[in-house]
Amino acid sequence: MGRKEMKKRKRKKGRWWKIALLIIVLLLVGGGVYAFTIFNNVKQTVNSKLHEGVPSIDTEMTDKKVDNKEPINILLLGVDERENDQGRSDTMIVMTLDPANDQMQLVSIPRDTKVKIAGDGRVTRINHAYAYGGSDMAVKTVENFLDIHIDYYVTMNMEGLAQLVNAVNGITVHNDMAFTQDGFQFPKGQLHLSGEEALAYVRMRKEDPKGDLGRNQRQRQVIQGVIDKAAGLNMINQIDEVMNVLGNNMKTNMEFSDMRRLAMNYSSARKNISTYQMSGNPITSSGMYLIEMPQQEIQKTHDLIVNFGS
Repeated sequence: MGRKEMKKRKRKKGRWWKIALLIIVLLLVGGGVYAFTIFNNVKQTVNSKLHEGVPSIDTEMTDKKVDNKEPINILLLGVDERENDQGRSDTMIVMTLDPANDQMQLVSIPRDTKVKIAGDGRVTRINHAYAYGGSDMAVKTVENFLDIHIDYYVTMNMEGLAQLVNAVNGITVHNDMAFTQDGFQFPKGQLHLSGEEALAYVRMRKEDPKGDLGRNQRQRQVIQGVIDKAAGLNMINQIDEVMNVLGNNMKTNMEFSDMRRLAMNYSSARKNISTYQMSGNPITSSGMYLIEMPQQEIQKTHDLIVNFGS
């Protein structure tokens, strides 16, 4: 594959999808959720607009794990929805929450990973699973690929991040280096970011001497910024707008009761966050760009998830 094509792929806007997803889920399991429980409209929004069950998830097993405060796995799907098209999950992250040890793990699966689609049989990119069979097929494909159990899933529309940051009246971050991205200027020091600015802030990579490491740091800053806002008392004033954003952009098999249990029993998991990015070998098959994962990489990722918290 040519260098020009590789660079083009790196510019895909799907790269910052994971930020929207992480913010949504961290918001749900963070301190701000407990305050949400006093609002009846939250329960109605969750159960009537956000909730969408999938048969591939064993809810009885999940309930037992949550009751015992065991580590749980949440599949985060960043979905690029198009008109008259279900879209594809441009980002797939397995988030493991371990409340006993106050830690969280985020494992990213490249969207071009070569897999056999569960229930379909075709061998293609893993992000096609959502296009072929929605959240249910995406969940089952990830479970089969990594030999793990998924407890919950969350899908998020790409417009959700900017809307959510705007819904909490922006976030505050500390910028270590001055740069320009997507027409926005980011001077060094403490910054207050709108939703659109937050997207640009996490997308910058080329001007950063640390490359992806620097970008990942900015992503964590944005995540933490939303968590801080969600945990604050002023979050109550934005509850209606936040729930409207979630209702229009998010789907999950969590019911309101599940979110309450996670808020009360798993919120400590956000104290320590570790990340891992799966990496494989780029190949071209029938003109399609794919990433072929070595068996040792698949086994390593399986072990990271299954043994997390042990």
